[in-house]
Formats: sequence, structure tokens, C-alpha cells
Amino acid sequence: MNRLLFLAPLAAFAVLVVAFGLGLRRDPAKIPSVLIDRPLPPFVLPAVRPGDAGLASADFQGQPVMLNVFASWCVACREEHPLLLRLKFAGVPIHAIDWKDSPDLGAQYLVQNGDPYLKAGNDLSGRTGIDLGVTGVPETFIVDRHGKVRYKQVGPIDEAAWTQVLQPLMRSLEHEP
Repeated sequence: MNRLLFLAPLAAFAVLVVAFGLGLRRDPAKIPSVLIDRPLPPFVLPAVRPGDAGLASADFQGQPVMLNVFASWCVACREEHPLLLRLKFAGVPIHAIDWKDSPDLGAQYLVQNGDPYLKAGNDLSGRTGIDLGVTGVPETFIVDRHGKVRYKQVGPIDEAAWTQVLQPLMRSLEHEP
């Protein structure tokens, strides 16, 4: 009996070591989304830019689109911004949600850094971000022509993420019925 009492903590420790070891093998940038292959949750957001119409889930019909979630206070968003501008000029359609940010600051950010977005909505309360499963900014979703989420990128988009994952997916979605 004394032997079992001695071995029980050792066994529990071994189980913890194995569990933590398996956890370390996972890529923290790959957070699965429950929205994959499901329609975007319904939303209607006010405009970030003065005079614009804003952004709604109904805007994601007809062609594959990237949905970029950003904020003016986000340092990593500034890292990916030049690539987003290049993608815009290459003809990639990108919509945006300015998350937990005032529309004034979001608009100022776009004026100062360039505006890669076709439409941009403000999510000051963060409610739409919660519905999308946003855990932080930046995050980017690939949405197909039917308004279904097909992929979620956590963290800034870099050249490798674009060329190896996002661009091939966007191209394949262009040819889907």
C-alpha cells in the first residue's frame, strides 16, 4: 500500500509531462475555427471611413474575398500592411473589420498607411469579432463566393503565408462553382 502511495504522484507527474510535451508540438498560430465551411455569422457594421457604406456579411457574395481583422493600435497589423497594399494593387479583393477601435483612429490609420480595403466596417464593441472567433489582431479569413469561411490565418500575413497557403486557396476558390 505504501508503494502505491509513493508511485501515484510519480505516475501523475509522468502524465503531466507527456501532456505538456504534446502541447508544445502544436503550432500556436494554427487555432482551428469552428466557422470553417460555415457561413459568416450575420453582421452589419458601420463604416470606418467617413462617407462609406460600412461592411455587412451580405457583402461576401459572388467572389472569394479576404477578410482582414485589424486595429490602429495593433503593432503586428503594421507589419502585414505593406503586403496587403501589394495584394490590393494585384487585384486581390480584401474587406476589413476594424476591431475594438474607434472609427476615427481606424480611418486615420488607413490615411497614414494606405488603404488596401474595398470595404471596412468598425467593430467598436468587439461583438462581431467574438462571433467570428477572433482572439486577437491581426487575423484574416478567406471567404468563398457563397459567404462561407474556408480558412483562418492567425497573426500577420507574411510572404510565405501568402504564397504557400492563402494565394493557392484564393485561386482554387475562383474556379469553384
